[in-house]
Amino acid sequence: WNGFITFGMIYWLAPRLFQTKLFSQKLAESHFWLATVGILLYVLSMYVAAITEGGMLRGLDESGQLKYAAFIETVTAVIPMYWIRVIGGAMFLTGGLMMAYNVARTWMARPAAYDEPVYEAPALAARPPVSTPAPSRIHGHVVEWARQADALAEMRWHRRWERLPVRFTVYTLLAVVVASLFEIIPTFVIQSNVPTIASVKPYTPLELAGRDIYIAEGCYNCHSQMIRPILAETIRYGEYSKAGEFVYDHPFQWGSRRLGPDLARIGGYRGADWHILHFQDPRQASPGSIMPRYPWLLENKLDLASLPRKMRVMTQFGVPYSEEEVANCVAMAERQANEISALIKEATEITGMEDREVVALIAYLDRLGRDLTAPPPAAEGPATTMATEGTK
Repeated sequence: WNGFITFGMIYWLAPRLFQTKLFSQKLAESHFWLATVGILLYVLSMYVAAITEGGMLRGLDESGQLKYAAFIETVTAVIPMYWIRVIGGAMFLTGGLMMAYNVARTWMARPAAYDEPVYEAPALAARPPVSTPAPSRIHGHVVEWARQADALAEMRWHRRWERLPVRFTVYTLLAVVVASLFEIIPTFVIQSNVPTIASVKPYTPLELAGRDIYIAEGCYNCHSQMIRPILAETIRYGEYSKAGEFVYDHPFQWGSRRLGPDLARIGGYRGADWHILHFQDPRQASPGSIMPRYPWLLENKLDLASLPRKMRVMTQFGVPYSEEEVANCVAMAERQANEISALIKEATEITGMEDREVVALIAYLDRLGRDLTAPPPAAEGPATTMATEGTK
């Protein structure tokens, strides 16, 4: 829609700006039909893909189980629609190039010197004076009320503010800020507004580093971390997401697209060896996958020096890292990285991963969803102390 509006404006403006005829009316018409067919192919293919994928993801058999348990089945089913979208997009782009050529040739045919017409409004015709009788006192009040009502209806008071753009902008900004603060401040001040789950704990230093890599690589563009309370989703991924799971996520990674499966419960589902293979070549780990390769994750050095600063920033957002954890975060991250590297070596014989970005990303992915199934910590107090002493 916006593209066609732009095309129409350019075709209308070019001859008038260059004071010559459009180079080719036929070329413009061909552009219109080519772009129309292209955009229809583009849009309709995505509609079909969305309906197909949605039906497959929610499809249940007679026993109440998923008809298409593997997410990759939905991906391969809509790949033909992606190719149709490519064709439609190429047609639309070709139409734009045709327009550029048409406008360029129109510009080349411009006159050597432009005419500069002067437009002048015709003079107003003289009107004879109109004599009006002197108004009475009552008539004068009625006229004044009518004048005030007319001024209000014409928004003259608002036009007066429009003539003061700086002051009007400042007052408008203040009104928006004050109204927003009335909504935002209670959310942060009233702790009961923040849902919590006792078993949900902050990320370890290595997991925090892996989360930053997850964001930097744009994984959220294809993977969501939000399981909706829909039967097909809970069967496929597990327990639906709770608000309290994300209290330490700044920012949260809910996402809005699922070109790949949801990762909210991926923790513990795949081993470190599978992740290594998947990052090297997704097609080896999941045949038919459209995920790109990430071999540099096995090559790039892991930056642990910035961890103390990252953790201090998180404490400003309410993440309860202690000073001891911040001071020892690098050693904690190295210890966890060595453990994951040992698992990788044992399963794949790939060595030297303890200081690579891939171990941090694996640590982060392996954490997702585990807190919800972990038992809540025991409450500290006299009852706990007595129970502990009784077992000695």
